[in-house]
Amino acid sequence: MRWTPESAAPPPPAGTPAGPELATPPLWVAARRGLANRCPFCGEGRVFAGFLTVVRECSHCHAPLGLLRADDAPPYFTIFLAGHILVPIVLWVEKAYEPPMWLHMVVWLPLFAIICTLLLRPIKGAVVGWMSTLGFVAQEQEAEAERQAAARVPAVARAPHA
Repeated sequence: MRWTPESAAPPPPAGTPAGPELATPPLWVAARRGLANRCPFCGEGRVFAGFLTVVRECSHCHAPLGLLRADDAPPYFTIFLAGHILVPIVLWVEKAYEPPMWLHMVVWLPLFAIICTLLLRPIKGAVVGWMSTLGFVAQEQEAEAERQAAARVPAVARAPHA
């Protein structure tokens, strides 16, 4: 079961006009919204609270974005993309000009670090958008509900009988 705004929000009071229906958007729309630091579901709220900290929930549609754990995918995609952008340039400069190794290190290492830092946040936003279309929110919500149910079991019921 995928997350929908209807399942998260309490029903509106009688006589109140219903808000806009927000369904899970298509993959490219969700990824583009995440890339722009916008909620993949509504496109209004922000994805990040800090540089790379995903907000607990969207401030506009209350989608549980904090349940989407991107983990290692954003750094992998960032390094992959930065490498494909800069390595051909590095090889071309080496072939054309043959600069000394110290000059390569002085130029390329900081440039790689800067490009990776600038790309990491938008790529993580896009991964969060991508994950939202795959239904990971619902899986995490179900797992969280099971953990909370297990925590509510009284200690007496879990203790072995003598």
